[in-house]
This record gives sequence, C-alpha cells and structure tokens, in this order.
Amino acid sequence: MRQSHSFIPTLREVPADAEAVSHQLMVKGGFIRQLAAGVYSLLPLGRKALRRVETIVREEMDKVQAQEILLPALQPADLWRQSGRYDRYGPELVRLHDRSGREFVLGPTHEEIITTLVQQEVNSYKRLPLLLYQIQTKFRDERRPRFGLLRCREFVMKDAYSFDTDWEGLGRIYDAMYEAYHRIFERCGLNFRAVEADAGSIGGEGGTHEFMALAESGEDVIMSCRSCGYSANLEKAQFQSSGSAGIRGSVTPAAEKFHTPGIKTIDQLTVYTGQQPQEMIKTLIYAADGRLAAVLVRGCDEVNETKVKLWLNAENLELAGPAAVQAATGTVPGFAGPVGLAASIPVLVDRDVAAMDDAVAGANEADYHLRHLLPGRDFPLEQVGDFRNAQEGDRCPRCSEELVMERGIELGHVFKLGTKYSEAFDARFLDAGGVERPIIMGCYGIGVTRLLAAIVEQHHDQNGMIWPIETAPYHVHLIVVSLQDEAQLAAAELLYEQLKQEGIEVLYDDREERMGVKLKDADLIGLPIRIVVGKGIAQGLVELKERTGESAQVGHGEVIDRVRAIRSASLA
Repeated sequence: MRQSHSFIPTLREVPADAEAVSHQLMVKGGFIRQLAAGVYSLLPLGRKALRRVETIVREEMDKVQAQEILLPALQPADLWRQSGRYDRYGPELVRLHDRSGREFVLGPTHEEIITTLVQQEVNSYKRLPLLLYQIQTKFRDERRPRFGLLRCREFVMKDAYSFDTDWEGLGRIYDAMYEAYHRIFERCGLNFRAVEADAGSIGGEGGTHEFMALAESGEDVIMSCRSCGYSANLEKAQFQSSGSAGIRGSVTPAAEKFHTPGIKTIDQLTVYTGQQPQEMIKTLIYAADGRLAAVLVRGCDEVNETKVKLWLNAENLELAGPAAVQAATGTVPGFAGPVGLAASIPVLVDRDVAAMDDAVAGANEADYHLRHLLPGRDFPLEQVGDFRNAQEGDRCPRCSEELVMERGIELGHVFKLGTKYSEAFDARFLDAGGVERPIIMGCYGIGVTRLLAAIVEQHHDQNGMIWPIETAPYHVHLIVVSLQDEAQLAAAELLYEQLKQEGIEVLYDDREERMGVKLKDADLIGLPIRIVVGKGIAQGLVELKERTGESAQVGHGEVIDRVRAIRSASLA
C-alpha cells in the first residue's frame, strides 16, 4: 500500500484523555479514533491488525474443529428473562424497543441465543458433540469506559459454545480450548497467565479460567505462586490462613469498653490506641439481595465480596447505607462491632478473625470501642470462612510458598456451564438408550479488539508501537528518502513490486515529507521491518532495520532474502 494514498492520520501529541499507553499510541499512530465514550472507529491500520488477530483465532479454532457461525446482535429481551439474566446483568445490558413496542437487547454475549438455536436443531446424541463459534461485535454499557480498546461499550469478541452428552466430553473440549487459547496468545506475542477465576454473570456449574496479559495498566489483580505455578484472580484467589488459634480464653482479659470520640476508621484507631490493624476487627454491614449480613475481617484486610456472595448465595451485594447500619447495629457507621449482632443478622467471620485472641472492635455505640475481644467467647463463630482478599506474602494454598501480586488485562475466559442454560431453554437430547437428558455446555470467549490493546501495552517503547510479526498490519515499512532522486525512486519502486510478488505485505512511504517525519511515523506505527532507500543506492545498498534492532547496509539484491529470513524466524 502506498502511504501517499493511505488514510493514516498520525498525531504528534498524546490525546489529553488517553491514560493507557495503548490508547495513546493507537490514537497517535492513526489506528483508532473515538466517536463517543467507549465507542471507537478502527482506521485502516487498526482494521488490518484486527484481521491479523482474527486470522490467528480462526486458524486455532479450525484446529479444534470449531465451526464458525454468525448470530444476531439484536436479541429478544424475553430470552434474557427466561435465562434469569435480564435483571442480574444490570445496567450494562443495552435495552431498546422496536416500533411495535417489543423489547430487545444488544448482545453482550450469546448464551441465550446459541442455546435456543441448538435446542431447535439438536435432539439426539448422534449430533453431539458440537462446537460453534463466532467473531462478532458486542455491546455493554460500561459505567466507566476507559483505556481506549481495553474497556469499551462496543467491541469485537470471539465467543464459542460447546454442547456435549456428558461432563467427560465437556472436559475434553474444555481442555482443547484451553490449549488453543495458549496457542492464540503465544502467536500474538503476549506474556500471559491462565488463572483460576469466578464465573460472574455467565454462571455455570464447573471450573473457569481467565487468561491475563501481564501489564501495569491492567485493571485485574492476579495472585501467583512462582514456585508451583498456582495463579488466580483476586476474586478467586485462595491462600492459607495466617492466623492460628491456640489455647485461648485463660489469658485474654474480659472485654471492656473504652471511649473513642470521633474515631471511625482503622487508621484513626491505630493512631489513637497504638495497636496495629491486624489486632483490630472491621465489621462491615452488607445488603445481600436486600437482606442484611455482617462480615468481619481484620483491620489490615479487605472483604472479598465475590466470596461473600457465594457464601450467601446472593446475586447482588452492596454495602448497606447509614440507616440500615443504624437499624442493624444501633449505631452509626464506624462504631459497628460483632458483639450481639448474631441475634439480629447473619455474621460471617473471616477465618483469620476467628483465630484472633485479643482484638479491638466497635462497641455498637457511638464514640466507643471494645478491647480484649475473644472470638468464640464474646461473639459466636457460627459462620466461619475465607472472606478476605489475598495479599502479597500470603501463603500459596498448594505449596505454602509466598504469593506475589501482579496486574493483568483479561484477554479471554473459558467456562464449564454444565446445564445452566440447557435447563433454562429445555435443550435436551435422547441418549443411546432413548432417555432424555439435558445437554452439557461450555463457553469460551476472547476479547479480540482488547487483544490489540494488550499487544501494544506489552510491545512498545518511547518512540511508538512494536508489532509482533503475526499481528502487524504490514510486515515491511519501505521508505524512499528522496522522490526527486531518480535512482532512489526506481530502486524503491522495484523493491515495492518485488515484496508484493513475494506475498509480503508492505507499506510504502512515498510521501513528499521530510525524512525526519517519515522515520518518526515509522517508529510510531511500529512495523516489524523497515527498509530505507537513500543515497546508499548509488553503491547498490539500502538500509535494513528490524523495529528493535540495529540498522545494517544490505545489497539491493539481497533485501528480499533477508526479509524472508526474518519473517521465517519470527513465525517459527
């Protein structure tokens, strides 16, 4: 492609609203442009890079015998009510009505639609297993779209769905998809981890893994063990309890109330008492599907709301407002404590709190706290579990080594759904014995546009993007220094034609621009191989440079072979 004819509107300044590196560089490089918050146009370079990633995805889906389909983005809202997700999905679900008043949603995912389709077409074990996928635009009304393509309201996703006769069959497909995802992300040049995860609004009855690209800009927290390889996102991460209850009760004095005027936070209480946060109990009042419950964690810990939701079997969980806290505890927020609470609401006690032997907590009275609290003596331990977030330094649940905290960008998610959707939509089959059974399902998603941003987050320098060769919009950036120099122009034109004949996609900068501008744009766009035709052509030489390598003078006749060798080595 001749750059003089291309639509590549590069910029010299970083957009003011662009926080993530990928957002900054993809706007500067002319890959994307924002239309509205979380809504982007993909310009020619962005579209070509997206097609590269889509090709990788399709090739790996072919290897596991997945069949590509295309489902409607416009979905009847009644199907979402039938699955029970219409209300559960919340305000991220984009809702609309047609001219007849019938309600639809713009699909954020397609479990309801694909299950309906299979329910209508598959009724025998002879037509199973089945693995279907699509690459399609999805819609989610994100409350806070940000970071360019990393968190959008409209984005491209690969979503696949498997249908089988039993859990063993699902396990085989799940494992095959798990390995396919590894190959996809490796081919995209990404440093990533597969981590244990929570199923969230997708739901299901089996295991689930997220694939995370490691990046400082990532919004997800990963807890990992570098000894045994255990990894999980923060919502799911397990760890060994840091407390150890010994012989208690004989050495802990009786609880006593003491005056703490205006002391509402753990930090304030630490300064006021001189005790450490790990010696204190935080009592948080939550509304779980409208029902109040208390959660106790140490002052140094944070509540893991996903674990609390699972324990309470709740769909929605949020901190209770001041009025609800007052009604449950008899006091204003900041002075709630565990003593006496179990008589009115469930009290979930984190296992590290249960192991404390001399604690400070709120007294359920404004401006007062209690010291010398002993769990089990001063308040019951009826519901004890793991209710806190893991922290760096916690011990791995598998090998007892320390966990480390990393940040990541979610690239994909694989789920064992079981019968969640097949039961809701009566998707059944007759087995070999003529017995009707529910189909066993799995689903497997990849954020395809998000993959582009993740690649840039990991592959860039101070000058611009550094595209891995399999995902680069073009493999070669050919630059002619002077259009007025007949020898330079003739050599560049010949190379351009030769590269195309070799099937090597090339962006040919034939613009009437200063060489400094051309080189800055080349570094910004970040194609893997750069060829510069300049004054050296008088000696039959051109400059060849990989994006992160040193430049070298190469004979004009050798260039194609050198490019071919670089491509082969990169794609090996």
